[in-house]
This record gives sequence, C-alpha cells and structure tokens, in this order.
Amino acid sequence: MLLRTVLSALVLGGGLLSAPAFAQSAAGVQSDNAVNAVNAVLFEKHTWTEIQSGVAAGVTTIIIPVGGTEQSGPYIAVGKHNERATYLAEKIAEKAGKTLVAPVVAYVPEGSTSPRSSHMRFPGTITVPPDVFEKLLVSAGESFQVQGFRLIVFVGDHGGYQKYMEKAATVLNQKWHGTGAKALYVSGFYTVIAHQYADWLKQQGYGKDVGQHADISDTSLMLAVDPSMVRQDALRHSGTPSAQEGIYGGDPRKASASLGQAGLAMQINAAVQAIQSARGF
Repeated sequence: MLLRTVLSALVLGGGLLSAPAFAQSAAGVQSDNAVNAVNAVLFEKHTWTEIQSGVAAGVTTIIIPVGGTEQSGPYIAVGKHNERATYLAEKIAEKAGKTLVAPVVAYVPEGSTSPRSSHMRFPGTITVPPDVFEKLLVSAGESFQVQGFRLIVFVGDHGGYQKYMEKAATVLNQKWHGTGAKALYVSGFYTVIAHQYADWLKQQGYGKDVGQHADISDTSLMLAVDPSMVRQDALRHSGTPSAQEGIYGGDPRKASASLGQAGLAMQINAAVQAIQSARGF
C-alpha cells in the first residue's frame, strides 16, 4: 500500500511543457517535427527561435541536471548518474510546467588523479577539479540568465559535489541581486535518497542491503530508469559484495525496478516542491 501511494506521486499534477507552440513554419503550419519539439522539455532539442519564443511565452525556468561519470561496482554502467539526472530532470520539468532541461553535466569532481583517490582508483571514472566544476556551473547559469530564464535550478545525483553546487548557486544569486533572476540549488533532490528513501527501504525489510554506493538503493534506482545499465544476470549470480569491487556497504542483489520507483517519486516531488516554492506558489 505504501509503495502504491508513493508511486502515485509520479503521475499526480503532471503535464507537459505548458507554452504556445515554439516552432511554426512561415506558412503558419507546423510540421511533425515541430509538433514533437513543442512537447519536448529538452533545451537541446529546440532551435534558438523556439527557445526565444518559449521564454517570451513564460517558459522561464530551466533545470541543469548534474550527473557524473564514475565506477559503480561491476554491475552498474559508469553513466549511471547522467542517465538518472537527465531522466529525473525531464519528469520534474513536465510536472512543474513551463520548464526546460539543460544538457546534463557529466564531468564532475570524482577524486584526484595523482595520487588516485576516491572513485578515481577504479577505471571508468572521469574527474575535474572542484574550482573548474564550480566555474562551469556559474557560466552555465549566466548563459541561461542572459537569455531570459528567471529561475535556474541545479539538481545533482551524486553526493561528492553537492557543496560545490550550493556555492555556485550562492555566487549567482549574489551577482543577480535585484535583477529578478534566481539560482536554486535543490538539496532535497539528493538528500531524500540518503534519508527518506533509505528509511523507506529499511521499513520494507531491506535494512541490511542499504549501503552508501552501488547498493540496493543505487541499483534499484538505476533499474527503474534504464535496466539495460545494470548487468542483472551477473548480479544475481554474484557473491557477497565488497569494497574492493567498488560497492560500499549494503548488498545490491535484491534490487528491483519496483523498489527504485519509490525513490524516484521522492526525488521528483522534492524538486517540484522546491521549484514551486521558489516561484512563490
């Protein structure tokens, strides 16, 4: 019953991008491609004139999803965070309305290359220095602000860079003071997984399976977004997971898409509520 209640949050209040048609031919007749573009929330799927028209029509919120490329044990592909961040940002944009989704940020701080530390100790990980990452986010935010976007939203799927995202939003808000534009760092998008979702999994009897990385939580979320990213047969036949494999605590072998859907719903709701609050309603 609890799972059904959580999952229902995914569909309540939803809606596609609510704005007049972005694309229209010179004769005033939309092509099939133009119609498809109207319903897309992905910034990169639109032409510059469509984006300009959308902003003029009130599509002035944009989400910058931050992912990362890192090892997640032997059973989850290294693009995990990028896939999840993009998928969730699209769902959030559709539910919030009048919102676009920027291209995902796939290059993030993941440890040192010399000496190799954190996830950089494993193949499959890409890292950038924190100051470079912060400047990238600030520059991206400024790019959208000068185009007319008024609410620039940062959501990040990985814990290691949350403080840098928060700092970038603070820097932007200081620069934009009095302009009517705002940067919003949604901390709850990430923390809901470590707290609310982890607690929910424990209540379902999976307490021993919850860890910190590539555990039942991580794997279930990935299965719910894109099961092709999980090596399910190898996972089911694997032995007890270990840190040497890149799995930090817990056990992913009981992971399932249905368990993951509950966590996704929590992330979507946390972000939509933050966006609505920032908009003043």
